[in-house]
Amino acid sequence: AVRVVFKPNNATNQHFRHLRLRSQPSASYFPFVRLDLQAMAAMHALRLHPGDELFGALKKYCTDNNIKAAYIATCVGSLQACTLRLANADRDRPNEIRTYNQRFEIVSVVGTISTAGAHVHLGLADASGVGVGGHLISATVFTTAEIVLGEVPGLAFERRFDDATGFKELSVERRRDVAEVLRPAVAGVVLVAIGIALGRRTR
Repeated sequence: AVRVVFKPNNATNQHFRHLRLRSQPSASYFPFVRLDLQAMAAMHALRLHPGDELFGALKKYCTDNNIKAAYIATCVGSLQACTLRLANADRDRPNEIRTYNQRFEIVSVVGTISTAGAHVHLGLADASGVGVGGHLISATVFTTAEIVLGEVPGLAFERRFDDATGFKELSVERRRDVAEVLRPAVAGVVLVAIGIALGRRTR
């Protein structure tokens, strides 16, 4: 698994050499600073291999990296088996679950994940292009699963039992560990400072 960190390329460096700061810099003057300050999300990229279990791997990655609030930005790949909870499941029928032992292309994976748990939905297409989807219980990778996760700073995705549904549901809460919350903001400030310094140097 690889954590994605922004690294300016030669084109960006060349752009900075010609910077002339204004009192109100436009977004085009600081393209990657704008991205960092507005999005404020650390991106994580990982690839799963044949035989890996998708749901467990997502939870393990968040636990290993102490990610308190993440969403699945994208996922592409294929499966050789999966177990889904279907749409008819509720507190009275929690076992509306079906296992598929066949190959699928991954069409879509969406959900929220944290150290507290995960809620993931999976969309698949079989060899005939027929679609199936549901709440992900488990899935075994066939060739690959290429995943990008976004980490939301300042929040923690907890799971609290909801008596109205009979399931543990998402509870969005503020994080208490200030150091982790401030990390993306500090990175943005550093990038702004670098831009200002380079702009003054080229005057």
